[in-house]
Amino acid sequence: MSQQNNSSNEAQLLRGALTPTFIVGIIAIGFATALQGRPGLLAALLAQVIVVIYFLVHIGVSRISRDLDPMSTMAIAMFSYFAKFLLLGVFFWALGQFVSDENLDRKTFGITAVALTFAWLGGEIASYLKLKTHLPLPHDRPQS
Repeated sequence: MSQQNNSSNEAQLLRGALTPTFIVGIIAIGFATALQGRPGLLAALLAQVIVVIYFLVHIGVSRISRDLDPMSTMAIAMFSYFAKFLLLGVFFWALGQFVSDENLDRKTFGITAVALTFAWLGGEIASYLKLKTHLPLPHDRPQS
């Protein structure tokens, strides 16, 4: 597959994921603001930023590792998952330690983050199913 085709596949996956994520995000921000006020607004905005960054790293790792051998790709993927997990843990710890409940509604943050995650994954899956990717098949083994 050519590099341009891979790039367009990644761009199509990214567009397919960002569109429903931003639609759900805008709806969540509207509802959160209407129901919770400023703490809901901040929670929904923060959830949107965290979810989008988290999944953009996944697309970036895919782009970086597309021409690498499978072992290197696996190593980079495992490193990125570990790094994202660690950074999310530190972020949630800092959020719990330094941000009061009056400034950020945690329930709204959680619900919004889950809804955005479903929207991103659903959009990415729908885009992937529309791609016309052809995987090379292994050559037939000679019969002995």
